[in-house]
Amino acid sequence: MRAIVNAGAGGVDVLVSMETPDPTPVRQQIRVRVRAAGLNRADILQRRGAYPAPPGWPADIPGLEYAGEVESVGSSASRWRIGERVMGLVGGGAHAEYVVVHEDEVLPVPENLSFPEAAAIPEAFLTGYDALLTRGRLERGDWVLIHAVASGLGTATIQLAKVLGATVLGTSRTPAKLELLHALGLDQGIDTSTRPFGEQITGPVNVILDVLGGPAFHANLSLLAPRGRLVLLGFLQGPAAAGSLELILRKRLVVIGSAMRTREPKERAALVAEFAERMLPLFGEHLKGDAPMLSMGRPEHTGATLRPIVHAVFPMADVAAAHAVMERNDSVGKIVLVW
Repeated sequence: MRAIVNAGAGGVDVLVSMETPDPTPVRQQIRVRVRAAGLNRADILQRRGAYPAPPGWPADIPGLEYAGEVESVGSSASRWRIGERVMGLVGGGAHAEYVVVHEDEVLPVPENLSFPEAAAIPEAFLTGYDALLTRGRLERGDWVLIHAVASGLGTATIQLAKVLGATVLGTSRTPAKLELLHALGLDQGIDTSTRPFGEQITGPVNVILDVLGGPAFHANLSLLAPRGRLVLLGFLQGPAAAGSLELILRKRLVVIGSAMRTREPKERAALVAEFAERMLPLFGEHLKGDAPMLSMGRPEHTGATLRPIVHAVFPMADVAAAHAVMERNDSVGKIVLVW
């Protein structure tokens, strides 16, 4: 099969397209013919040598999410038929023509979505759902702050939070990006190019999703309401943090770390099953009155839907150009690669 391989650690020049052995599904695994794959910050970090793949996944083939068709199944696999359209998360290896995954970690592609749209769902929406509900314990009426809100994760969590009845605030260094996101449900855009985000938020925040890391830590703690939850999803601005333990104690705050890539298969499968039941039906042209109940009631608005936001689609042969766009922070939503 063809695959994008990191031929070392460094700039985009280390990305090489080459022939590699086809993976073989065993027992409850399936092999998916990848049609489209999302590009993520983790792929940039892995290319630079800063984020190696977990054990059991290809060490030199990046890619954390895919969409395609079931091409073959293992001897004990029974959930999926050959030819069915599927999507999902992997620990690596999705930037290849084939990927092998456990059948319980796979989602069906909604009928109304293309493969590039489907490939923009797994990492952003599964991470966002887990961060908001499982880790952040979001409740209807909560205020949620999303840092780097124009990212793929940000555009997904805006929608998820609004469906769940929250007020959504988001930060970005680019005012034009914030203006675009009001159409997705962003209630307050915070331009961090003018002054610090902590100076622009007046009300207490119940849940914060943070990918910035150390420099934002103290301001995040200061903004949280009593019993607020800070969910740490990354540290783009550095891992070292200084904050007030007194704030954490006095306000009974909860600081939660979360990483999707290193989770055990059983934990990923449970998340996939829950997301499939509660959220996947909302990826439709219209949400009808008999839509499934969510854990905290029905969506805020009848007719609400979820949709992946795709900034750009690149041929897999142009993977270096796709990496360059992400590194320049030009995108709003997801960057997707297609074969």
